[in-house]
Amino acid sequence: MTFEPLSSDFFGYENLLEENERAALARLRSYLESDVRPVVNGCWERAEFPSEIIKPLGALGAYSFGWEETRPFPNSAVFRGFVALELARVDASVATFVGVQNGLVAGSIAACGSAAQRALWLPRLASGDIVGAFALTEPLSGSDSAQGLRTTATLDGDTWVLNGQKRWIGNATFSDITIVWAKDTADGAVKGFIVPTDTAGYTATKIEGKVSLRSVQNADITLENVLVPEHNRLQNANSFRDTARVLRFTRAEVSWAAVGLAMGAYEAAAAYAVERVQFGKPIGGHQLVQNLLVKSLGNITASLGMVVRVSQMLDDGTQRDEHSALTKSYTTCRMRETVSWCRELFGGNGIVLDYDIARFFADAEAIYSYEGTQEMNTLIVGRSITGLAAFV
Repeated sequence: MTFEPLSSDFFGYENLLEENERAALARLRSYLESDVRPVVNGCWERAEFPSEIIKPLGALGAYSFGWEETRPFPNSAVFRGFVALELARVDASVATFVGVQNGLVAGSIAACGSAAQRALWLPRLASGDIVGAFALTEPLSGSDSAQGLRTTATLDGDTWVLNGQKRWIGNATFSDITIVWAKDTADGAVKGFIVPTDTAGYTATKIEGKVSLRSVQNADITLENVLVPEHNRLQNANSFRDTARVLRFTRAEVSWAAVGLAMGAYEAAAAYAVERVQFGKPIGGHQLVQNLLVKSLGNITASLGMVVRVSQMLDDGTQRDEHSALTKSYTTCRMRETVSWCRELFGGNGIVLDYDIARFFADAEAIYSYEGTQEMNTLIVGRSITGLAAFV
């Protein structure tokens, strides 16, 4: 399958990829265009997730590239970033589903699980045979999860008893397992647990009325004396620092998704600009419309340079929290700005789903906020600059 460079990759960052990485990306792009793009607007409008795409995405490697046990070939963090980008330039809800399944759920097990846990769960997640969810955020604890976590875990013999509530948990209405983070009542340390969702006392209720990422099945979770055997505790998760290792990895991939969403909006706007005729010529022939497109492409190109570099730093072991935080902060700001300009170009047509742009515009708000808000990422970088914490 021939790999065709994206017009929105103006400086050709895709040329950094190896031949087998470009081939895998071409296969994924082809499937997204043929099978995913045609259904996502309808799913978004109905607030449904297209479950028929879960296993095909697994067969294409969308959940497996990052893990030694499941990857079809050695690959770079830049390549894995481009996978997130490809998903988001078609639909941010699908990109979010994959980000949870791969980055948060498989990532938790890969980073914090024992060898036996990795061998048991990673292949099943990679194939899409099971769906995972990641439960950290709570009704009263979001940005302050490190200190404000209220869900508890109490050891009783060789069984843990979990009690508490979680909120905004993606995939949770249909997940088979959920990674639940809770405070040990004995030592106050944050620990992680692999919880099958058919366990007694575990309930998930869909959050209704969303105006962003409508296809993502977010849920409120209640845990009432949920019993989890010791062998389902993530054996190498012993503090919130271990949770943060997972979030550091996924924050960079959310930045890639932000660039992908901006690219999707830009590509839709660029196509519309040469098709839509006003005052006797395509609107792309007017200076102010070209200005919107050029500013959008500038944002995308600058953001691509940042995500490529932060992923290279992940590969060479030099990436730190402040690097991924600055990247997420900057790229989501530029994404938000870009989709606004692109929606503006469509005029009245920019508020209907027919042209995709309304979906991109609405979904940008969620990408802007999750995996660390603008304010929290700013404070992480500010602490690195000054050596002074300004969180409270």
